Amino acid sequence: MQKISHIILFLSLMVCAVVAEAQLLPKSEQTTEVLPVVTGAEQTELYLPMLEGKRVGLLINQTSVVGDKLTLLPDTLLSLGVNVVKILAPEHGFRGKAEAGEKVDDEKDAKTGLAIVSLYGKTKKPTEAHLKDIDILIYDIQDVGARFYTYISTMQYAMEACAEFGVPFMILDRPNPNGFYVDGPVLDKSQKSFVGMQPIPVVYGMTPGEYAKMLVGQNWFQGASKLQLTVIPCKNYDHTTRYTLPVNPSPNLRNMAAIYCYPSLCFFEGTDISVGRGTDKPFQQFGHPSFKDRSVYGFMPNIADKGPDPKHAAKPCYGIAIATTAEEADITIGGKLRMVYLLKAYNWFEDKDKFFNSFFEKLAGTTELRKQVQQGWNEEQIRDSWKKDIDTFKQIRKKYLLYKDFE
Repeated sequence: MQKISHIILFLSLMVCAVVAEAQLLPKSEQTTEVLPVVTGAEQTELYLPMLEGKRVGLLINQTSVVGDKLTLLPDTLLSLGVNVVKILAPEHGFRGKAEAGEKVDDEKDAKTGLAIVSLYGKTKKPTEAHLKDIDILIYDIQDVGARFYTYISTMQYAMEACAEFGVPFMILDRPNPNGFYVDGPVLDKSQKSFVGMQPIPVVYGMTPGEYAKMLVGQNWFQGASKLQLTVIPCKNYDHTTRYTLPVNPSPNLRNMAAIYCYPSLCFFEGTDISVGRGTDKPFQQFGHPSFKDRSVYGFMPNIADKGPDPKHAAKPCYGIAIATTAEEADITIGGKLRMVYLLKAYNWFEDKDKFFNSFFEKLAGTTELRKQVQQGWNEEQIRDSWKKDIDTFKQIRKKYLLYKDFE
């Protein structure tokens, strides 16, 4: 018995020593439980009372899911007795299957019987007719945090319409998978388009809810002060969180590697270079048929089953594979907007006059980037040219953050 007592005493002392040592460690070295992110849509207890007795419209797509079973938001709300009367859908449609730029028609949802109004067809902004039979419009779409990803443009148009016609606007917030940095040229208003409507960098580091608050707070659209805006924030999320999307946000962003690479590689959409559309790794690689003598890595874009063919369809393209996994992409991209790929492709391309197309300035948001590439600037020089404008934007951005920042 005495021996057992000694053993118990020894173990007790060891436990006390471990606890004491842990308490002396800096907080950064202590083990803390990482709680799962809870999206705004999943916190029904916060917003269901605001929907009682109201006709509800939903601006959503295939990413608007709730819970581990990934139940679509309209199915969830209807099962809870909410009077959902209409669905509005952005680029790629309600089910997210339409290709980039492909017109989406109005339709009816086969499961719920709800009318689906396309905001990427005849109009990109909801009309009075679209909103007259709803009492509140809910926005719940997973974004990827790049200025030229058009969901934030659709969101702004919806906010403008709601402000104009007196319809309250609610955002069920979702994390930004590229929300851990801010980078890229700030858009010049002369280049305003559907792929860039506001003076923000390419990577702006905000969730949809934070971005909407900035649109209103900066009075960046007509009637902003009239909008009745409500944001249901995420739980257990901040701007250091690396959030893995449960559903692919669009047809050519199929994994986290593509989502991390997308802000840097999307510039190629304004050039003659393929980013791998029509292959199994879009936005994870780039190439061109003329690069055969430059690289041993190759891929071949397939002819499309429907819609427009991808760039250089059925032609062997040669170039560079950026990443196949999220971990590789994170290391390669490194929380920066990388210009090295654009510069390398331009240097490899023989007929320089045919490298860029007219879409490039809209994606870049400035006329300067094309000139810098043509004049032989290196990546560091190009990045330095953004710094002043990025610093100015960050001062604006921080006023509207709902979550702890990465800095």
